[in-house]
Amino acid sequence: MIPVNEPLLAGNEKKYLNECIDTGWISSEGPFIRKLEEGVAQLAERKHGIAVCNGTVALEAAIAALELMPGDEIILPAFTIISCAAAIVRNGCVPVLVDSDPVTWNMDVSCLESKISARTRAIMVVHIYGLPVDMDPVLTIAHRYGLKVIEDAAEMHGQTYNGKPCGSFGDISTFSFYSNKHITTGEGGMILTNDDALAQRCRSLRNLCFMTKKRFVHEELGYNFRMTNMQAAVGVAQLERLPEFVIRKRRMGQLYSELLAGVAGLQLPVARTTYAESNYWVYGVALNDEVSFDAEEAMRQLAELNIGSRPFFWPMHEQPVFAQMGLFGGERHPVAERLARRGFYIPSGMALSDDQMKEVVAAVRRVMASSPVHRDLFG
Repeated sequence: MIPVNEPLLAGNEKKYLNECIDTGWISSEGPFIRKLEEGVAQLAERKHGIAVCNGTVALEAAIAALELMPGDEIILPAFTIISCAAAIVRNGCVPVLVDSDPVTWNMDVSCLESKISARTRAIMVVHIYGLPVDMDPVLTIAHRYGLKVIEDAAEMHGQTYNGKPCGSFGDISTFSFYSNKHITTGEGGMILTNDDALAQRCRSLRNLCFMTKKRFVHEELGYNFRMTNMQAAVGVAQLERLPEFVIRKRRMGQLYSELLAGVAGLQLPVARTTYAESNYWVYGVALNDEVSFDAEEAMRQLAELNIGSRPFFWPMHEQPVFAQMGLFGGERHPVAERLARRGFYIPSGMALSDDQMKEVVAAVRRVMASSPVHRDLFG
């Protein structure tokens, strides 16, 4: 089986982990945490980096730090991971959905302004699958209406928008370091901001809101969202190789696109827009409507050929858990719905070899040839 993701851990990861063990700094105290925070903050041109235990809690703490009121609305894409909407709901706010652009798969910023109401307080931008959201219109709208921008840059390590790093645009921004990201700590995340007060509040929230002078006296309920020094050690080693990783991922994406060129019925990811070149966090494809099967069937056939794959995100307005809460009743977001049913991504891990990619492409071609519509095309 060629896995959908395999990280590349061939730098200083073992060396730095051994240093943690040799020195005894294995918990949420230790020098690698500060090194990672400073390194990622510098990468994103931010003043503050606050390391946390995963990307989901980074979003939860980021929203909590804004101190919004119950019932306040936050606009976000319908097509995203559930962590984004869950963080909004768990903070007592109301998620308001925007459909996707059918080409970039990011939120359709042309629909953004129509979603603003008297209760809107923030826009959550989520950069999807390798290309950033078109940020200039978002920032213009946010400024016009006095809205905060929460930037989920979980998939955007080393990516830029018009030459400026992703993670630098939000009033508060987040990264994920899950094992399938360009930089991994296994699990892990980071909150980024230039605002001193927001940074201090995030540091307090991640650490149970301990008071400075009376540690075990609490005026507010916080969380244990701390990252360990061992996780950070892996992250520091990964960060050292990020420029190499970005080049590697873009080369992988280009090779996939070359090998899959001309496969009828398959929408390939956009290589570049006027504001960014894809970093190919994953290599996603979408089946055209004329293909006789959906993504689930395509992935089933790929699994029979020993090729790992993953479905695209399922839209927020079709999540049973939110329906049970009375959210998004009767909403339709056609592009997000189509992507969920027709989209999937193929093996995209940093450790993937060229030979493995060729094997994956051969399997994809074989699966596409199984559609009755395309049998004549493939012989």
